[in-house]
Amino acid sequence: MLRAAKFRLYPTPEQEKFLWGQWGAVRFVWNKALWLKRRFWKQKGESLSVIMDLKPLLVAAKKSKKYAWLKQYDSMALQESLRHLDGAYRRFFKHEAGFPKWKSRRGEQSSYHCTGVSVGEDWVRVPKIGRIKAVVHRKVEGKVKSITLSADTTGAYYAAVLYDDGLEEVKPIVDIYEDQVTGIDLGLKDLAIESNGTKEPNPKHLKKAEKHLRRVSKKFSRTKKGSRRHEKARKRLAKAHKRVANTRNDRLHKISKRLIDENQAVCAESLKIKNMQKNRHLAKAIADAGWGTLCRMLAYKAKRAGKRFVQIDTFYASSKTCSVCGHKLKELSLSVREWECPHCHARHDRDVNAARNIRAEGIRKMKAEGQSVLKRTATYA
Repeated sequence: MLRAAKFRLYPTPEQEKFLWGQWGAVRFVWNKALWLKRRFWKQKGESLSVIMDLKPLLVAAKKSKKYAWLKQYDSMALQESLRHLDGAYRRFFKHEAGFPKWKSRRGEQSSYHCTGVSVGEDWVRVPKIGRIKAVVHRKVEGKVKSITLSADTTGAYYAAVLYDDGLEEVKPIVDIYEDQVTGIDLGLKDLAIESNGTKEPNPKHLKKAEKHLRRVSKKFSRTKKGSRRHEKARKRLAKAHKRVANTRNDRLHKISKRLIDENQAVCAESLKIKNMQKNRHLAKAIADAGWGTLCRMLAYKAKRAGKRFVQIDTFYASSKTCSVCGHKLKELSLSVREWECPHCHARHDRDVNAARNIRAEGIRKMKAEGQSVLKRTATYA
């Protein structure tokens, strides 16, 4: 079973210099290939292929005097840069992402290595560099498939290790019991509302840190670009944002782990988060909540445990439908947090009612897919 782990690196000055040279070569290959693809399309209306056109160009470039310096860096990392560019173009044409952008030294850096890599008790070994000191907080048992070296905007170095632990994948659960299925409604006041009434409050990490971020950002904007104080202030601002991201991810990991551990199946809505963020009044709050990250965590943790994560249709009216009798309201504004069903007169908390409907729709979807969902029968001595 494939697993991944991320370790903090502490390279020596010589290794650090080589790493930045490696990332510079990866950036150069990406930017040069992007320039060539754009130029050929504008001038000739032709699209260059990564396999047929760009890879042979990379091999020819290494043999030339002008680009011979590329030979001192890992060839697999340079080829992977071309494959990443090809993937970026594919996502663009599928309307899954924007047009590929130029890579800059000021942003996050990364390079992929898949041959001659290994992990020890306190080191990570990659081609051309050798062993790099690392904090290996999790034992890597099995065959290491690849290592991605990266540096974030704060100047910290990391190694993302993909390895095969040699164990078989956990088989999916055959019979799921209805009392072990929960539905969650994602919100802003409460981050996750379960069908049993449990509510996870929204910590609003970004909102709490806004005062500090504003102060650090002002100090950064007052510095002269290119000066030492400018770079120092930039790193201080990056660290402040990183602290917010880390606290958010930590909370989401704990919530997703608890939901998967306590249930055999978790049901949620398929939200069009990018479209929802077009609302300028709610965009910042939606981004701060991290709904997409939570759903991704639930998906891979459920798969790892052999459980189910089900996402129902985006346009399913979970909030407007009565979870008792199934009556559907014509309209229900966002300001209404509690309502009474005009048909059966049951009173509903808007979010809990939505979570119950999501759970019921998730069970229906699993049954339609052939999943065995059973009701637990009482046994008597």
